[in-house]
Amino acid sequence: MKKFILLLGVTTFMISCGGSKKVTSSRTPKPIPKRTTVTHVERSTKEIIVEPKNKKEEETKKPLPVLSYKDRVQRYIFEFSGIAKSEMKTYGIPASITLAQGILESGAGYGELTQKAKNHFGIKCHDWEGDRVYHDDDLSQECFRKYNLASESFRDHSLFLKDRKRYSRLFTFSKRDYKSWARGLREAGYATDKKYPQKLISIIERYQLYKYDNEVLGRGSRERSTQNKAVAVIISTPDKKGGHLVKKGDTLYSISRRYKISVEELKTFNNLSNNNIMIGQVLKITAADTEEEDFN
Repeated sequence: MKKFILLLGVTTFMISCGGSKKVTSSRTPKPIPKRTTVTHVERSTKEIIVEPKNKKEEETKKPLPVLSYKDRVQRYIFEFSGIAKSEMKTYGIPASITLAQGILESGAGYGELTQKAKNHFGIKCHDWEGDRVYHDDDLSQECFRKYNLASESFRDHSLFLKDRKRYSRLFTFSKRDYKSWARGLREAGYATDKKYPQKLISIIERYQLYKYDNEVLGRGSRERSTQNKAVAVIISTPDKKGGHLVKKGDTLYSISRRYKISVEELKTFNNLSNNNIMIGQVLKITAADTEEEDFN
């Protein structure tokens, strides 16, 4: 009987020890998943804050669409003609001149300087105190003005011409006389390219930019057409020596052969954007005659 009671006590003691071990092991793993969940939430919150900034940076670096030069120019005119007309109303610079300069200097908005500095007119630093970039032009790594917005570049272009004495003569010309403005810019030293006036005039006439001047001045296209005819009559008056009086059957090629000059030189001397000439028109046949009439 005593042996039975002793065996029963030993068995009871062993069962009680095994039960305590099971309770202890089941409680320890519970805190671990709670900690990993909190860490994951904190990281995802930080990522949400940074993400919008990255999207904005990507939008500013978005490349321009691939277009033909003509389509680029049309796109540029559509986008900036309103600004050019507004500047004309405020400062008196023909919108046609502003647009033509912008198209030429900026590569219709696709030029490297315009892309990295929003500088549409190739204006160098001079006395500029704002942001600047360095770009190869006539010399290596020249200093150019940098803008935050394209409209700031257009406004600075207006002030650049209006506030400098060497451009003061431009403002004595009619706002309809874009040819004199084009020649005057070259004469005042805006550009070093000798064909700069011809390039501006060609752009203005090819894309009919003078119509934006007419919109500001309140003149229609019919009046513009009449004005062109009047100018042609004045030019054709044979009041200078050394020119060639255009006769029936004359062409630029036949005239160039007669005076032993190229057709391109003949067009340059007379600011011609195409091969059209008129009977009775006096054509200059030397570069000297062209220089005398920079401000006609």
